[in-house]
Amino acid sequence: MANFGLDDLRVVNPYDIAFREAVSAVGGAHVLKSARVFGSVGDAVADCSLVVGTTAAQKRELQQPLERLDTGMPPLREHSGQAALLFGSEKFGLSNDDLSFCHSLLRIPTAPETPSMNLGQAVAICLYEYARRVPATPRRARSDAIEGADAEQMTKMLLDVLEQSGYTNRITAISTEQKIRRWVRRMRLGRRDIPLMLGILRQVLWKFRDSEK
Repeated sequence: MANFGLDDLRVVNPYDIAFREAVSAVGGAHVLKSARVFGSVGDAVADCSLVVGTTAAQKRELQQPLERLDTGMPPLREHSGQAALLFGSEKFGLSNDDLSFCHSLLRIPTAPETPSMNLGQAVAICLYEYARRVPATPRRARSDAIEGADAEQMTKMLLDVLEQSGYTNRITAISTEQKIRRWVRRMRLGRRDIPLMLGILRQVLWKFRDSEK
């Protein structure tokens, strides 16, 4: 990250001993020292209006757009709001729940017979691609895209509505939550849309609860 001019490292549930005893190469100590630890992916990207995940896309049914690194990186690079590039663990990659927080996905074009890469190498390749080009278009003064915290609030309220209506059940609750979270991000709502949408959902919930009295 230091090599390519980035310093906002966010780590989700690291193995504490290894993480705290990690030693950085020369020039990168400040990145490791200032790294922030979060308990969930949702918390880590709460202030991000664009989240791009990384995957080898092997034997998985993906629900978001998947692009090669060279074509999928420009939207991340040119995004004027807070953006995140999300990597999974070296052993398992990103889970389906992790992927539900992503707006889109990237893959490094490796040889099909050896798709797996060392995590550090994958990060370096992605950050090189991020840093190597000047944005093709001028950045806007401010992104209108909603942040992760707002998207998650809307997701939770939609799930409350679905539960009150009888649409969801305990068997399908996890997959439904992931589907709704992805759907909210696909809609690409603007900041001005959120108060209206949340107001509508609150009124629906109030009507449901009032009818139960």
